[in-house]
Amino acid sequence: MIRRIAIEQFLPQIDEVPLLDVRAPAEYAYGHIPGAHSLPLFSDEERAAVGTTYKQKGRDKAVLLGFDFVGTKWRGFIEQALKIAPEKRVFVHCWRGGMRSSAMAWALDFYGFDVTVLEGGYKAWRQWVLAQFELDYDLWVLGGMTGSHKTDILKELALSGVQVLDLEGLAHHQGSAFGSMGKWTQHSQEHFENQLAVALHNLDLNRKIWVEDESRTIGKNAVPNSFWRQMQTKDLIELQVGRTQRVDYLAEEYGVLDKGFLVEKTIQIKKRLGLERMKLAIDAIEAGEMKTFVGIVLDYYDKAYQGCLTRRDQDKIFSMQLDYKDAKDSAAQVLAFVEHLNIK
Repeated sequence: MIRRIAIEQFLPQIDEVPLLDVRAPAEYAYGHIPGAHSLPLFSDEERAAVGTTYKQKGRDKAVLLGFDFVGTKWRGFIEQALKIAPEKRVFVHCWRGGMRSSAMAWALDFYGFDVTVLEGGYKAWRQWVLAQFELDYDLWVLGGMTGSHKTDILKELALSGVQVLDLEGLAHHQGSAFGSMGKWTQHSQEHFENQLAVALHNLDLNRKIWVEDESRTIGKNAVPNSFWRQMQTKDLIELQVGRTQRVDYLAEEYGVLDKGFLVEKTIQIKKRLGLERMKLAIDAIEAGEMKTFVGIVLDYYDKAYQGCLTRRDQDKIFSMQLDYKDAKDSAAQVLAFVEHLNIK
């Protein structure tokens, strides 16, 4: 017997039962439910042909064409499913929980799998994802100029048991023009949203959630509007770290990166730096003078961050001087500062 359940019923089991996404490879690559396994009923070309037939000749002709495409594939589908779910229990979904998932569910059920189809498919999933960004979250936002060790401190806070939402980790990017660090590849906007929604869903809404102050975009990914606007209205802990200390830290971090990558990214922010300063920054990169390069770039980023602060409610900005020694010590300083605020 094939069961059907709503997305809300599926969520508590998202990590317990293998999920088979039977949409075409391109659909899966663009965005999928985190943890789902791709088991496409049709190739991208086959899906396009079936869709065209459906529009031009109707449902019956499209179904027959679909059977032509998958007629010799059923054994392969079963064997792949057995590798993914040797216990023969799976969830299945397609775009809307329609013909593709029903066909795969039928075949797996016939073989002896315990099959559950997600009602509404990926479309229903996306509706749930977008709804998560509308919820109200009790946030502490950790801010500070570039090089203030915000990311390191948040990681240490997470290790200490504090709830942390790692936006940069989800985006595979550190936020600035140089944030890919020459090694990270970002997912599509849609898949970033999928991962963010799951991360939010897994948090305890009765406890404080720490998140790093971010611009609207993190590389090519954008923080969803409703959640980002919420971040702008919450209490901000602004770390004030001396410029010299920030330059030293960033020079060490960027100094190991490929010079070609640094030059490429510097050229990309030419309009922000100005032509003359861009040339000076590139000269410094090529000469290996990383502190000089960082100092030039920080002039722009510091000015931009100050501009962002002026657009916030000043009564919700709490600044603390931080003499950074290591992440653990600094995380303890941040928690002590917040506790003092609550006492006051």
